[in-house]
Amino acid sequence: MQAKKRYLILLSASACLALLFYLGAVQLPAASRSRHDRSRSGHRPEQPWPHFSDPLHLFVPWDQSDTEEYNLHISPRQKRDINTSVYKSKRCRMHSCFDLSLCRKDGFKVYVYPQQKGEKISESYQNILSTIEGSRFYTSDPGQACLFVLSLDTLDRDQLSPQYVHNMKTKVQNLPLWNDGRNHLIFNLYSGTWPDYTEDLGFDIGQAMLAKASISTDNFRPNFDVSIPLFSKEHPRTGGERGYLKYNSIPPFRKYMLVFKGKRYLTGIGSDTRNALHHVHNAEDVVLLTTCKHGKDWQKHKDARCDKDNAEYDNVCSVQLRGGVNAFLRQLYSDL
Repeated sequence: MQAKKRYLILLSASACLALLFYLGAVQLPAASRSRHDRSRSGHRPEQPWPHFSDPLHLFVPWDQSDTEEYNLHISPRQKRDINTSVYKSKRCRMHSCFDLSLCRKDGFKVYVYPQQKGEKISESYQNILSTIEGSRFYTSDPGQACLFVLSLDTLDRDQLSPQYVHNMKTKVQNLPLWNDGRNHLIFNLYSGTWPDYTEDLGFDIGQAMLAKASISTDNFRPNFDVSIPLFSKEHPRTGGERGYLKYNSIPPFRKYMLVFKGKRYLTGIGSDTRNALHHVHNAEDVVLLTTCKHGKDWQKHKDARCDKDNAEYDNVCSVQLRGGVNAFLRQLYSDL
């Protein structure tokens, strides 16, 4: 009886072992010997990698599969590579990347490209173009122009934004007067996508000057690029009366000296800066309000101050703050 049991156990074990060999879960002794022989001959043993008959493919959302500019969250190395590819002409200065001879004949004239039919454009960018076209510097003749401004909306280059213009790289390269961006000025307020916020505009700006908000010191080209404030959609196209803001008026004769109302990023770039604004906020002449309600999963990252900040953010009248900001900017720009 005991002999039969031992025989059945041995037979079952042999069948299981044969099944494992068949499925490839156990390495054959010959493979072990071959790896041992290679290691003695000076070759490093190879790591056996599993083989998948149906490899997984990179998932791309259906509505983004046709756009070459779409990308998922990227690593710091990819971020550096993007900045390097976008800002290839980091050494550009007025004497090297701007043709001053175009300004000597007819003076400083600005040409705005004609708007293409069906091309969407935001209200903010339309205000910029309308202001230029209504100024004494505007010319409708590109032959007289010293500076060229795109009619393509480059203000919002956040790929998650509804204002984002796709296929910008192809559209810019097809401009007849582009000339690698020479004597061109590009406006931009937002770039990159939350939470990475790289400065990728989706196309190479070449030798064009960049008028940009929140540009990093690594990419800013002194005496060439222009650092501009991040203005809201409600910002007026023209300022107040010239000279209304007097010099040496300290403290300033206005209710608010500094106003900010926006989102406080709980993670990613900018989180440290906006997280520190509450130290300056005094709710009187310095009003700096932030809310944690940013992104769909903000509650997962909320801290002890979020409930208080959110309540104060919602209670303060946005119209009153907006009026304070606009009054300040109108006075500031009237003297520029």
